[in-house]
Amino acid sequence: MSQTPSNLFLSIGKPVKDEYGRSIGRIISFATTPSGKFDSVFIEYSDGRFAKQPMEAVIFNGADITLISKIKSNAAVFYDQIPFIWRKDQALKDLTDKRKVSSELYQELHNNFNTVLSQLRKDAQILLDDIAQGITRCEEELKAMSYGVLHLELEHEIGKISDEHYRSAISSLQENIKRTNAEKNDLEATKSKLSSMLIGDAPQDPEPKRKSVEVPVVENADLPEPPVVVYVKEVGKAGI
Repeated sequence: MSQTPSNLFLSIGKPVKDEYGRSIGRIISFATTPSGKFDSVFIEYSDGRFAKQPMEAVIFNGADITLISKIKSNAAVFYDQIPFIWRKDQALKDLTDKRKVSSELYQELHNNFNTVLSQLRKDAQILLDDIAQGITRCEEELKAMSYGVLHLELEHEIGKISDEHYRSAISSLQENIKRTNAEKNDLEATKSKLSSMLIGDAPQDPEPKRKSVEVPVVENADLPEPPVVVYVKEVGKAGI
């Protein structure tokens, strides 16, 4: 459960992670309204960039601070607004059928609702394009990491990499593959739900998740198991 500190300024300097546990930067400052309400947060990213994020995009949970992705927060707006406008338009039609609203007033309000829905659908389609790019990025990252696992196994097998360095590297790759798979699955679920909404259907269950990339689990043994080759689906031009 999210617990916002009573004094948010005590969070300055604390690390910020994304939803999948990746460290992305730290909090530098907050912006407040003239009445003193916290309006946004300034984050210094790990690559040195600074960005201003709305307070709604940040979750405080004890010592953990999480930044929600723009894709998920924007999708949540569409989940709320599109069905709401559609229901109002349907209610307007019902009132007209019951002769509680004149045909002239109905047509005016109906046109207004259609204009709003049309713009929301256009904006949602742009978001769907961003989601598709995000899925492709995740798949390319998974492919790159699978090659990293393969080459790590080969080099360790022929004695070029020590057991200690092998275990450390494979553990890091496993964790990053897990996080990237989680992000890809989230994006695919968001794409499925948003697509269903745009075609006028009620939200459906997400598309079946693709099988996550498997990597060998390293036990506390002196030597690893025989190398395992990791196969992934070819996606786009990964540059590998």
